[in-house]
Amino acid sequence: MTEEYLKHLSQIETYEIEPLIRKYWKDVWNYSFVLTQKHDMADDITQETFIRAFRSLYSFRGESTVKTWLLKIARNITINYRHSAFFRKIVLMDQIKNNQSTPSAESIYFDDQFVDRIWELVLRLPKKQREVILLNAHYQMTLEDMANVLGLPEGTVKSRLHRARLKLDEWLKEE
Repeated sequence: MTEEYLKHLSQIETYEIEPLIRKYWKDVWNYSFVLTQKHDMADDITQETFIRAFRSLYSFRGESTVKTWLLKIARNITINYRHSAFFRKIVLMDQIKNNQSTPSAESIYFDDQFVDRIWELVLRLPKKQREVILLNAHYQMTLEDMANVLGLPEGTVKSRLHRARLKLDEWLKEE
């Protein structure tokens, strides 16, 4: 399903909203969660992202993908939340499950432990590095798309990504 038609709309019909929400909700929620590390805030940010997107559909010019546009909105909302009195200290998430199936319970356990450890390390990174790792590794965005979401030059994104990878490699080698 392509959303190319969105850049020509001034308003969206109710029946068109649900497929877009279904397609992008999880991506926006996961991104919001990694930025805030709070389930309730990720819920609020994701909901607010879609509300703002549909209210300002006219601002979508089709210069990026719909997902990139939504993630940029989510990032801006997150920044606003951080500046509000509601933002609290970051708490590590308990677990992130690996969705791949493996042949044995032992393999599943060790895979889960490894994935949990990687995410713990990612969440230890400074926010700027954590963002680029998430956008690159989880969402598989190009440098251009990441730069668009973050509002930064591609060179800055590239250097943040490089530093984040180096730090993760360093921490993994220490273990």
